[in-house]
Amino acid sequence: MESQEICRLHTLIEGHVQGVGFRFFVQARAEKLGIKGWVRNTYDGSVEVVAEGPRETLETLLQDLRTGPPAAWVTQVKINWSAPTGEFRSFSVERTA
Repeated sequence: MESQEICRLHTLIEGHVQGVGFRFFVQARAEKLGIKGWVRNTYDGSVEVVAEGPRETLETLLQDLRTGPPAAWVTQVKINWSAPTGEFRSFSVERTA
């Protein structure tokens, strides 16, 4: 089934997404879904997420990213799908880059 295909999702979330607990919101959602990868703030004020897992599960995470935690205001989610690398063992919050 195609929905179980393992994929890599790279997103940039724009809007009022820093200082509102967005990274920890993403980490909690990803861990609940069993997704591996990372989340970090960027110097331009966005939040960047790289995640790997079944496409269907990543689509669920993507819906969460479009909403964010209660204090967030998401204006745009840029999405890039690619082949997984299998490099992640868990989901982590990384340093700003």
